[in-house]
Amino acid sequence: MNGPVRQGSSGRVVVTGLGVVAPNGIGTDAFWKAVQQGTPVLGRVTREGCADLPLRVAGEVAGFDPAALVEDRFLIQTDRFTHFAMAAAELALGDARLAADPENPYAVGVVTAAGSGGGAFGQRELQQLWGQGPSFVGPYQSIAWFYAASTGQISIRGGFRGPCGVLADDEPGGLDAFAHACRSIRRGTAAMVVGATEAPLAPYSVVCQLGYPELSLSDQPRQAYLPFTADACGFSPAEGGAMFVLEDEEAARQRGARPRAVVAGHAATFTGSGGWDRSREGLAKAIEGALLEADCSPDEVDVVFADALGVPAADRAEALAIADALGPRAATVPVTAPKTGFGRAYCASGALDTAAAVLALEHGVVPPTPNVAEVRHDLDIVTGEARTAPLRTALVLSRGLMGGNSALVLRRVTGDQR
Repeated sequence: MNGPVRQGSSGRVVVTGLGVVAPNGIGTDAFWKAVQQGTPVLGRVTREGCADLPLRVAGEVAGFDPAALVEDRFLIQTDRFTHFAMAAAELALGDARLAADPENPYAVGVVTAAGSGGGAFGQRELQQLWGQGPSFVGPYQSIAWFYAASTGQISIRGGFRGPCGVLADDEPGGLDAFAHACRSIRRGTAAMVVGATEAPLAPYSVVCQLGYPELSLSDQPRQAYLPFTADACGFSPAEGGAMFVLEDEEAARQRGARPRAVVAGHAATFTGSGGWDRSREGLAKAIEGALLEADCSPDEVDVVFADALGVPAADRAEALAIADALGPRAATVPVTAPKTGFGRAYCASGALDTAAAVLALEHGVVPPTPNVAEVRHDLDIVTGEARTAPLRTALVLSRGLMGGNSALVLRRVTGDQR
C-alpha cells in the first residue's frame, strides 16, 4: 500500500477505493453481481429476540465474519454497525492501496454517518445493568453505542489523524457525508475515508422503528417493499453499508491510484416531517443544487438511483420532484432502486446506492429494481433485467423520515482521465 500524497490539487475529488458489506454480498464483486442480476435477498427476520415483533421482513447480512477483517481487540469494544464499518473500510483501503504515512498521520481523515448507533451492544449492557447490577456493565458501553464509534475506531486502527467527524443524521446522512469529506479534501487533506453503516435489527432498535408509519409490516419478502407500485406498503429495513476512499484527483494520480468515479456535486435541503408532499419541493431543490455544483445540465443525467421509500405519497412526491428538476429529461432517464432487493439501510442506504452507482458507471449497466413490475408513475424505472447504456453521469437521491433531502452527482472517469 502507498501513503497519501498531496503536492498539487486538481480541484476534483475522486473515489479511489470502495468496500461493501451488504445483505446481497460482502465485497464489491459479490455486491455488484447481485445488484446487476437483481437478486432479491429480503427475508424473514432471524435475529434473536425479534421473533415476536411485528417486523417480519428485512435485509440481513449473512455469512459476515468480522474477525476475518478486524482484530479481536477492536471487535470486543464495538457494536455490529462498527464491525460493518471497519470491515468495509478495510476493503476500501485495500482497493485504493492506501495506508497511513507515519511521517504525515494528518493526511487522512474519516467521516461516517449513522442514524441509530450501536443498538445491540447498548441493549445487552443495559439488560446486564438492570438484571445483574452495575458491576456487570462493561467499560465499552460508554463508547460502543455512540454514533461516532465507527469514525473513532477506523481512525484509531488506521492511524488516521486528519479531520474526523460523524453525522448523526436522517437517512440522507449517507450522501451528506460525501460533502463533508469533499470539503476537507479541498481544504488540503490528502484523503478521506467516508461512508455509512447501520445495524438496526436488534430487538430494542426494531421496537424504536415500529413507530415509523412508513415501515412495512408485510410478512411476504417479495411483496414487502414495492415502491412506485399500486401495492406499495412501506419499506423493509436493512443492515450493512459501504465505505469509500476519496482523494484529490491530482494527488491520487501522483501516487498511482486508479480513480473510479468523480464526486461532482452535492446539495441538501430540509422540508420537515409530517407530510411527504412537502418533500417534492425540497428534493427538487437538492437535485438542482447538486447539478449546479457539478456544472451538469439535466440532459446530461444518464441514470437516477431513486430514494424509493415505498409509501404512495412519498413515491408520488419523488416522481414529481424528478420531473420538476430534470424537466423533459425526467420522462426518459432510466431510474432504478436496487435496494428493493435487499432493503433500506437508513443512513447506509445512500452509501450503498452510491456504491451501486460507481459500479454502474464503470460497467455501463443500469441495474434493475427487484420485485417491482407494474409502475404507477411516469418514470422509466428499470425492472426485470439490467439495461446496458453509455453512462457518464449518475444522480443519487435520498430522503429521510424526519424531512431531510439530499442529492449526489457522480461522473464517470473517462478513458483519457484514467
